[in-house]
Amino acid sequence: MAADSVDDGPILIWGAGAIGGTLGAALVRAGQQVVFVDVEAEHVAAIRDPAQGLAIEGPIETYTIHAPAFTPEAVTGRFRRVFLAVKAQHTQAAMAALLPHLAEDGYVLSLQNGLCEPVIAQAAGQDRTIGAFVNFSADWLGPGRIVYGGRGAVVVGELDGTITPRLRALHALLRLFEPAAVMTDNIFGYLWGKLGYAALLFAQGVGAMGIADCLARPELLPLWRRLGNEAMRVAAAEGIRPLGFNGFDPAGFGPAATEDAARASVDAMVAFNRPNAKTHSGIWRDLWVRHRRTEVDAQIALVAEAGRRHGIPCPATEALVAQVHECEAGTRPMSDDNLLELLRA
Repeated sequence: MAADSVDDGPILIWGAGAIGGTLGAALVRAGQQVVFVDVEAEHVAAIRDPAQGLAIEGPIETYTIHAPAFTPEAVTGRFRRVFLAVKAQHTQAAMAALLPHLAEDGYVLSLQNGLCEPVIAQAAGQDRTIGAFVNFSADWLGPGRIVYGGRGAVVVGELDGTITPRLRALHALLRLFEPAAVMTDNIFGYLWGKLGYAALLFAQGVGAMGIADCLARPELLPLWRRLGNEAMRVAAAEGIRPLGFNGFDPAGFGPAATEDAARASVDAMVAFNRPNAKTHSGIWRDLWVRHRRTEVDAQIALVAEAGRRHGIPCPATEALVAQVHECEAGTRPMSDDNLLELLRA
């Protein structure tokens, strides 16, 4: 059952889907106490069922764990470490639900895409918020089943850039899952780097090809340059120094970047994604498998919004956001020609 005290106790993972489930399962297997919370009652029942459990599948490793799991209304107690792993658009609602379970001297770690840390800090306070950037590949397949498709970057950092004792402890904990996990003094640099890369993934999401095949289309290089350039220009206006990861090089998409620099970065991203068992992005699965809204408004739409504040036009990003909305509404079919339309826009 959930912890009733505020000692270090169990880690509360709020959102036991692809990211939270994969990371949480690894921590359980490493001997850590973990309590899962998820809105999917069947998934919760599977995790806590001694006969089923949470199965991690895929080429990286295959194993099953069992752990306490609850729906949001059933969890009790307070926790010093809360890992938030819900979709970005659900951050505010999740914070309202989990705040009663956050210890006064505890923190919330955002394991999400987008810029969720300011939303969390507004609800819990900056001193109770830690940022993270993750780029490993995972997909929720159904109750009690997650595919772990490929390793990727895992980074943690305090919002103010300081290196604190709790950050060091958290970094050591995350290395139980990803030995190459990074502790940074520039977490927003990674988050804005991911926004640049995310624009390419949203473009892949409106087509049929997988990530590597889509990025490798030579005729689309000008589109990748436009999308990446808009994100990097806005990041600079925001006072952010974007950082690279897993093939994405912010310098390859900056205002002074050459075509060769962009091509080198795209080639590196293709090489990183090619062996991944998760061939398509979660965006693509949301649009064409799960038929639900994506995180587009909580991710790359924020780039265009910030661009408007700084007087930086982001036409490629805005056109892509519009296409994603049309796909969500069912008025635009999945087609690789969608990307050619973006290129011509």
